[in-house]
Amino acid sequence: MKNYILLFLFLLPLSAFSQINLKVLDEDGKSVSEAEVSYNNQIYRTDNNGFVKIPIAASEQELKVQKDNFKGFSKVIKTSPRSQSINVLFLPAVKENEIQEVVFQKKAKRTTNDLTSVEISAKEAQTVISLGGGVESLIKSLPSVNSNAELSSQYMVRGGNYDENLIYINDIELYRPFLVRNSLQEGMSIINPDMVSTINFSAGGFEPRYGDKMSSALNIYYRQPEKLEVSGEASLIGGRLTTGFASKDKKFTGLISGRYRNTNLVLNTLNEDTDFNPRYFDLQSYLNYQFNDKWSLSFLGYFAKNDYEMIPKQKEVDFGSLLRPLKLTVFYNGQEDDQYKNMMGTVSVNFKPGKKWQFTLDNFAYQNREREYYSLASGYILEAFDEEGNPVAGYDAGGQIDHARNDLLVRVVGSQFRTKFSPDVNTDFEVGAKFERETIKDFTNEWQFVDSIGYSNPRDFVLPGQLDISDLNLNFHIAGQNNITPTRISAYAQFSKKFYWGSNRIFVNGGARVQNWSFNKETLFSPRAQIAIKPNWDMDMLFRVSGGVYYQAPFYKEIKDLTGAFNSDITAQKSYQIIIANDYEFQIGSKDRKPFKLTTEAYYKKMENLIPYYLDNVRIRYAGKNNSEGYAYGLDARLFGQFVPGVDSWVSASYARVYESIDGKGYIPRPTDQRFRFSMFYQDYMPKFPSMRVNLTLTYASGIQSGTPVLFDANGLPDYLAAYRYQKTLPAYKRVDIGLTKVFIDQKDNKASGTFWKNFKELTLGVQIFNAFNINNTIANQWISDVNSSPHIYYPVPVRLTGRFFNVTLNFKL
Repeated sequence: MKNYILLFLFLLPLSAFSQINLKVLDEDGKSVSEAEVSYNNQIYRTDNNGFVKIPIAASEQELKVQKDNFKGFSKVIKTSPRSQSINVLFLPAVKENEIQEVVFQKKAKRTTNDLTSVEISAKEAQTVISLGGGVESLIKSLPSVNSNAELSSQYMVRGGNYDENLIYINDIELYRPFLVRNSLQEGMSIINPDMVSTINFSAGGFEPRYGDKMSSALNIYYRQPEKLEVSGEASLIGGRLTTGFASKDKKFTGLISGRYRNTNLVLNTLNEDTDFNPRYFDLQSYLNYQFNDKWSLSFLGYFAKNDYEMIPKQKEVDFGSLLRPLKLTVFYNGQEDDQYKNMMGTVSVNFKPGKKWQFTLDNFAYQNREREYYSLASGYILEAFDEEGNPVAGYDAGGQIDHARNDLLVRVVGSQFRTKFSPDVNTDFEVGAKFERETIKDFTNEWQFVDSIGYSNPRDFVLPGQLDISDLNLNFHIAGQNNITPTRISAYAQFSKKFYWGSNRIFVNGGARVQNWSFNKETLFSPRAQIAIKPNWDMDMLFRVSGGVYYQAPFYKEIKDLTGAFNSDITAQKSYQIIIANDYEFQIGSKDRKPFKLTTEAYYKKMENLIPYYLDNVRIRYAGKNNSEGYAYGLDARLFGQFVPGVDSWVSASYARVYESIDGKGYIPRPTDQRFRFSMFYQDYMPKFPSMRVNLTLTYASGIQSGTPVLFDANGLPDYLAAYRYQKTLPAYKRVDIGLTKVFIDQKDNKASGTFWKNFKELTLGVQIFNAFNINNTIANQWISDVNSSPHIYYPVPVRLTGRFFNVTLNFKL
């Protein structure tokens, strides 16, 4: 056993009785049992959870904590308050001179001072069943997050769109592919669950060290293995293999992981005749070398290649209502062939001259090479039926040609320097600066031709029987060739402090960040602040307030206008945010079980300089000008705890609205208007057969407002004001995914035996049921127009998501 001494002591009222609630923890935050506590001439001992209750004496008395191989601790306990809690954390004896009392600290391994962040278990990210990404699947089960695409790792937060979310791995900002237009093309998430150690997610009001986006920040830290390890998974849709190692002196460690996935079997659950061949592959590495106690060097590398091939043949969609059933039959010719190659490399140098100072220099390079090629011709027949189910005569027949040859190269090279000064355990000063040079080469040639019984759209209405002498027109044509190399400079400074205010505990975090982009020559200033108050109450309550000015710094998508050119007049979208939150921890059932935690948050955003956009599947196309304003508000609630002893679960619910006014024409819901959402992540096991385990994710979400038809004006440009004439909400999104696992070998109750099997540390066989109730969810509408009506009638044809799919997985760890 290591030698530990006291590091911190903080008061935390947990009970309404006149007593001391004492808990003893070791350096890793684990409970220390059988510690001897002497107080008021009585001897007490901590239980298996390191906890003991002690009645408060009528006068001041000295309290002592002792245990063999631990440094003893003593403190004079006053008679007031009558309910006191003392948490004692031991460190090695050589650190005796560093003992000091702190206000409160959630976890010994906490990697951020951000009060708005939620920490998610890396183990849960590995066990949750997912088609798009394990970490993101857990993020989507939080109350403030919305998504209606199971094949996509993207998500929307509090009324924002897919582009408004920050993602970091080891404090390096990541980019997603830009040309992906539907979730079938997306492939795997860049985050590899096998390599993750810590997950922190903030849904808004985050601290200044995070970048300039308006919605959320997800920060992932990869782990360092302590010895040789090999783990992997094989399933019907792919597999992964991860190897970790560490030198004998533990100075050199590394993780290398490869993944492959082919979702052809899943896509075959779609109700259409299409040949799919989606292939996704990636390779990641995380290497660390510790020169000495002060200097270390690390490398993070990533390479991914996604190939998506599709040859559609025929599709039939039944929709409409009971009173007016409709059927669309489409015949196709042509194919789509898309390729996405992403790669990233980061070299980080860390210098820690002492316990108070820490310096980090990151040098990074990122490249994204995308190709979107397709030529698809289709002919359709739209049939209506009477009450008896007989077809009704109509003229709803036509054809369409979609063509694209789009190429994109995005390269970002830069350096960032960060330093942190901690004069004591209660105070942190942090400063950082980043320089980036960006290269964006974009070639776009995309057009669509729509024909209905011999007439091209758009066209003026002509009475049946009269000659139409108008020219053949493309529905739209977007073409552009762009090549820019701007630079982006940003910096931040923030201050964090814990202190007492009377008998209450206070945590403050505040600062600001600035950014300048040479392309539009705009400088942003973003002040942000957070404060938390833990009152000296009997109930364990924490109140939080956070907010500030948050920008959506423009990049490739925002600056590309509707003609295909880059617009240097685009400015950053802006939001003023305020979040008020409460955390309430309480005990249910046995005291051996972790306390439950109820978190509620209310927020409001006032947004300016917005860029209107329309949402088609997962593709976002912006209007190319800052001609909108808006606001968002909502209420979130999340209950977290062990509904079943030993495993964490949670239930989330939220209500959210987001509105915008385009060109001052009045407020209407934005395409990402969320409304009500309920989700659950639940884990369980059979008491009589603990090796049988189950996890379930359940989601119900109101349909979003992305059902508006994309109309085009006389110049072939999308008419964003059409949203004022057409407002249609998609059906509610309902989905249940279930994972059943049989544990053959683990490191607890199921030890391996035999010459061969003793090499395995873990071995499990699982069955995954995606979309267990086979619900036909809708991700978007395909709009079919009737050319012979004035104005045109647009029929919303639902674009369905995947059906029920059974997957078998085999996981092992050596």
